[in-house]
Amino acid sequence: MPLLPIRLFPDPVLRVECPEVTVFDDDLRQLAKDMVATMHAAPGVGLAAPQVGVSTRLAVVDVSGGEDASAIHVLVNPRIVEASGEELDSEGCLSIPDFTERVKRPTQIQVHAQALDGSSVELEAADFFARAICHEIDHLDGVLFVDHLRGLRRERARRFLKRMSRLQQAQEQAREQNRERAPQSQTDAAAGA
Repeated sequence: MPLLPIRLFPDPVLRVECPEVTVFDDDLRQLAKDMVATMHAAPGVGLAAPQVGVSTRLAVVDVSGGEDASAIHVLVNPRIVEASGEELDSEGCLSIPDFTERVKRPTQIQVHAQALDGSSVELEAADFFARAICHEIDHLDGVLFVDHLRGLRRERARRFLKRMSRLQQAQEQAREQNRERAPQSQTDAAAGA
């Protein structure tokens, strides 16, 4: 199972509201397998399709961190149908590395989703498991955990994301310059031969 590159903020795919999955085929199953492998390798406890550049309503969650194969949940077209309780706790995101902040989430949720074969799935989740599912469903709606922040926490996140965006742009410019230099270097080498 190949590991997929994780898209980082400010990649526009992270802000897309994903369309529902309508075709349940081998490609979808392979994407789910690759996402699970990528999530475990990162390491993370959840991963949504947009985080690997695919705009579709697919998420994987494993709060065991890969320790318990039965804890892996593949959710196609998930939606929260009921939520209760409230807890403020720390969150991070594989698409926003090195940044965590406290986010308010429900402590109990009921989720309707589909399995990889298209069959209906109903799931109840509590505490950290509920938080992880909420986080991944947000990704499918183009929402990042930092969007839930207010006041000084939001300002801290805004400054961090601005720095991250500038760093991403600088890295992309450097890659572009290297690509432009590579053909010239090959031409120079061929001329000298």
